[in-house]
Amino acid sequence: MSISRQNLTVVIVSFMSENVIHDCIQSIPEDIKIIVVDNSNNYLFKERIEKKYSNTTCILSENVGMGSGNNLGLKKVLTDFAFILNPDVILNEKTIDEIINASNILTSFGVIAPILDEENFPNFKPYNQKILSNIGSEPFKVKSVDGFAMLLNLKRINNLNNFENFKYFDENIFLYLENDDLCKRITDNNENIYIVPKSKIKHLGASAVDKKYAHQIELSRNWHWEWSKFYFNKKHYGFLNSLLTSLPTFFSAVIKYLFYFLFNKKKKEIYLHRAKGFLNAILGKKSFFRPIIKISDQENL
Repeated sequence: MSISRQNLTVVIVSFMSENVIHDCIQSIPEDIKIIVVDNSNNYLFKERIEKKYSNTTCILSENVGMGSGNNLGLKKVLTDFAFILNPDVILNEKTIDEIINASNILTSFGVIAPILDEENFPNFKPYNQKILSNIGSEPFKVKSVDGFAMLLNLKRINNLNNFENFKYFDENIFLYLENDDLCKRITDNNENIYIVPKSKIKHLGASAVDKKYAHQIELSRNWHWEWSKFYFNKKHYGFLNSLLTSLPTFFSAVIKYLFYFLFNKKKKEIYLHRAKGFLNAILGKKSFFRPIIKISDQENL
């Protein structure tokens, strides 16, 4: 089944994202339905978004993370296809049309994705590194795509093993590698993932959250990257592999923490949280860390 605008819903998970999400929504054709899951649980944000965009519904949620937030949005999707976007992604004029064109010639796919407009920063992991220097115009298969822009063929995925009850993304993962986990489970089921070179997007990168929360978000990034990396590798490749993969970064974080201990508080905190993410993962604890955002800050958005 090929994609059409009438059979496609965009899902965007936001968290303190009002500074960028409008450019994202405005780049999406108005005849495509959009579901925004707001992890900052901000009623004023929901009110403004739904009033401004007639094709957009906003679901309020506590900060459940990217994977769980996407699952929450996907539960409300009534179409066969869902386009997962980060709020700091901007579509080109022909992004959707080129994906639709590609879907007409592909016989089977679980995921299809546009390509980032910056060639030096590919938004996918190829099966063969040679493809990076010889990307043509035709869709090509890849191991995985970055989670900030990935279109899911829900009808195909629902028929795969270990995909049920809207658990497309592993909800144990709060942030990072939830897209890699989804893609691996799809390819393990012998389903295809494609990049469409004619379909291009712009990703602002690390801009989805208002910059006034930059330090707290940086702490969260470091904590969750190490936690998620250990969890992902343990889940798919075993405990020993995960340990050997993560230990060098952990020791580096400890050394840098000690180095910055007396004269750079912010960097000290960053490396401390990086080490803590690893330690909590190895102890089997949940991905519990959350950035500290004051409620009064939300009210002032």
